[in-house]
Amino acid sequence: MINFSAFLGAATMYTRYKIVEKQNQTSYFSTPVFNLVSLVLGLVGCIGMGIVANFQELAVPVVHDGGALLAFVCGVVYTLLQSIISYKSCPQWNSLLTCHIRMAISAVSCAAVVPMIACASLISITKLEWNPKEKDYIYHVVSAICEWTVAFGFIFYFLTFIQDF
Repeated sequence: MINFSAFLGAATMYTRYKIVEKQNQTSYFSTPVFNLVSLVLGLVGCIGMGIVANFQELAVPVVHDGGALLAFVCGVVYTLLQSIISYKSCPQWNSLLTCHIRMAISAVSCAAVVPMIACASLISITKLEWNPKEKDYIYHVVSAICEWTVAFGFIFYFLTFIQDF
């Protein structure tokens, strides 16, 4: 399921790249390299998702965590860059409300990814079932909440592309 989601994410990012490229040819609003860098970072994030899907957390934790780091960090930077592109193309290609919504989602995701990484790095053991009395439990909870916040941020961000497609 995660592999399929990564594929759909990559397809969405490529479609968005082509749309922005075409819009930029019609009315220049941003350097094309900015759009390309955004695409590359987004695709690297999707590769990270594929790594997460194919390397189980308990079997190969270093690889799994590296893939997760790629997915979340590159994904957040992708949303930030796309939000900037949206503002630059406003009002011709995006409404100001859409730009604000995209930036708000990006900001929340960016704010959540920092404690997610910090707390995940403080956890001394990798396991699936936790007891609230355990030493690293609070780090696990904060990291998990932030992880899901960022994940849902990506979903909601991609939903803002519906009107563009």
